[in-house]
Amino acid sequence: MQPQLRIGTFEIHWLNGGAFQLDGGTMFGAVPKVLWSKKYPAENNYIQLVNRPLLIKTPDALVVLETGLGNKLSTKQKQIFRLSREWDVPDDLRKLHIAREDIDFVILTHCDFDHAGGIVMLDESGRAQLTFPKAKHVIQQSEWHDATHPNRRSAHTYWAENFSELNEPGNLLLVQGSSQVCPGVEVIHTGGHTRGHQIVRLESEGEVAYHLADLLPTHAHFNPLWIMAYDNFPLEVVELKETLEARALKEKAWLTFYHDPIIHACKFDAEGTIIAQVEVPE
Repeated sequence: MQPQLRIGTFEIHWLNGGAFQLDGGTMFGAVPKVLWSKKYPAENNYIQLVNRPLLIKTPDALVVLETGLGNKLSTKQKQIFRLSREWDVPDDLRKLHIAREDIDFVILTHCDFDHAGGIVMLDESGRAQLTFPKAKHVIQQSEWHDATHPNRRSAHTYWAENFSELNEPGNLLLVQGSSQVCPGVEVIHTGGHTRGHQIVRLESEGEVAYHLADLLPTHAHFNPLWIMAYDNFPLEVVELKETLEARALKEKAWLTFYHDPIIHACKFDAEGTIIAQVEVPE
């Protein structure tokens, strides 16, 4: 299967991490629906979101970026989040002739359930096991602390069952600030969406891509002021988007998306117009 995007010698594939629907107002915060609905379709105020982990094949390692919803959602949770597609990352990997055990690193930009739900999966007998049993799971130390010590608000998104099989120093790699995961793959602490939120920078043969995760959940969020009600530190997100988007423009970098059902990745110009894109196949 051909990669959906190449960054130098790196190959990127998007995997099926499940799909759900959320209230459009929460995804666009204070932006009026009359504006955001011109860029993003809505039905009865709900919008479709996907959760697509990225498989990054480098000459040195196999990296999975984010893990999707997982297969542990209860019937009630599926109804609450209006699940429209089941998680099936292992099957997507099999189609690429990759076993779960082949993955070297798993990068979590943060630990919300829709990003971290696939860390632990249920096998055919219903037992919990690591989806990627031989991988190091890369998380910011501050994010790990908050995920394992949730407050009243974060307890609704940091679910203990998603981290039950992780332990340090075995399969958990806690980092602080910026850190190189493997050659050409760097995590950078940003905060903003959560206190320990991190982004990923890819560079190979002079080509660059940024995965801004929930700082830029879809292509429609390019405007720095278009932020989510889910952001814990909204003013930080505005400043971060201004800085990081300017950096991406200067480097002529691709921006990859996790939640976007329309576009996998794109490049913008300074006015926010898309000048190159990788569309989601129908």
